[in-house]
Amino acid sequence: MEQRNTDKPNIVFILTDDQGPWALGCTGNTEIHTPHLDRLASEGVRFTNFFCTSPVCSPARASLLTGRIPSQHGIHDWIRQGNVGERSIQYLQGQTAYTELLADNGYQCGLSGKWHLGDSLQPQKGFTHWYVHQTGGSAYYDAPMIRDGVLIQEPGYLTDVITEDALQFLDRHDGEEPFYLSVHYTAPHSPWIDNHPQEFVDLYRDCAFESCPQEEKHPWSIRTAPWSDDQRANLMGYFAAVTAMDRNVGRIIDKLEQMGIREQTLVCFLSDNGFNCGHHGIWGKGNGTFPQNMFDTSVKVPAIFSQPGRLPQGHVCEGLVSGYDFMPTLLEYVDIGHPDSDSLPGRSFMPLLLGEEDMGRDDVVIYDEYGPVRMIRTREWKYIHRYPYGPHEMYDLVHDPEERNNVVDQPDLQEHRAAMKSKLDHWFVQYVNPAYDGIREAVTGFGQLELAGPAGQGRKTYEDG
Repeated sequence: MEQRNTDKPNIVFILTDDQGPWALGCTGNTEIHTPHLDRLASEGVRFTNFFCTSPVCSPARASLLTGRIPSQHGIHDWIRQGNVGERSIQYLQGQTAYTELLADNGYQCGLSGKWHLGDSLQPQKGFTHWYVHQTGGSAYYDAPMIRDGVLIQEPGYLTDVITEDALQFLDRHDGEEPFYLSVHYTAPHSPWIDNHPQEFVDLYRDCAFESCPQEEKHPWSIRTAPWSDDQRANLMGYFAAVTAMDRNVGRIIDKLEQMGIREQTLVCFLSDNGFNCGHHGIWGKGNGTFPQNMFDTSVKVPAIFSQPGRLPQGHVCEGLVSGYDFMPTLLEYVDIGHPDSDSLPGRSFMPLLLGEEDMGRDDVVIYDEYGPVRMIRTREWKYIHRYPYGPHEMYDLVHDPEERNNVVDQPDLQEHRAAMKSKLDHWFVQYVNPAYDGIREAVTGFGQLELAGPAGQGRKTYEDG
């Protein structure tokens, strides 16, 4: 198919759910099978230091979509209620998403897969094609989905079904206007056992899983972590979920090539947050422990961007970037402005995408939050502050890259600790909306029930399960 409107590239944004940064062959994991994503990395730019804005799905997804941190958009935990039914809540109502700006500039926007930002029944944020999960996760067969405004149960394997819908969206593309397509897989989120095609599970029957060392259980591990289950079966299922998803990514790339629009299409691949499969003695992400954790395995995500002919191929970038940088980068890539850009924390990493030097990027500091837990991270140091009482953490990432030795109380580092805490406070004061300030929300990691801030006053906002 000839693309008649070539002023702006098409965009396919593939977002996975709970994929650790280590769970790709191209990152050095020789045990996991991801040939199609490895190929995508060889045809584009892979980032080794891409951080989510919060290490749990709904806040991280909201930050990707709006460019705001959780203490600006008000989603502080995964959305537990308000997805379907009479009390559905549009958690991001009134907050500009980049998809709205794309739609205003002629893009046809489609979503296939996970939404999990409230009110899953109503298309919103510029999307005209809307095929979404009713909540945020489920079994992979007979999954609760929404098609054409109707609640349904999908009998097929969910990862395949999401891809089929995305391919149908591409089939309807007439080449007149550019398109934006979000393909949001629930993979590799749990459940893992008896939920994935046997052909993929069998690939890992003899796997040693050296990439997922089963360390001693972390003392903060939550009670719902799958420690009592068959760990080997969990690992086989997790790896199978990744490989099944990888095959479907290959189907999408092949479709773009068959349509003759691969070089006119930017493909972005990210996960919402990282994940631990035994790393640090944790099964889960930021809420795999309580208090919530900010280990790199939780806050780093895989990140690949590819458009042959425009972006370098086979390039690995070590620059520090965050999910709150995604929106300004994407908008710059398609030459669309944002009216509220001055109030947003992110900055475009477009030069890094193009393989160019990004002046000032070496001085970039990464910030993260999960309710009352906040993190500041440089290349050399990480400091984690838990309001109001701690415990706090600090890691020397040069000498302790795996974050084993908490040096927060080391006497000779107290001046440095104070400087990092001051920088952390200054940054959040600059960007936090006081009405949505996470340090005032009793976030437990077990889900958000209502709107945060004044709109949620008088009602229980978070629940401890």
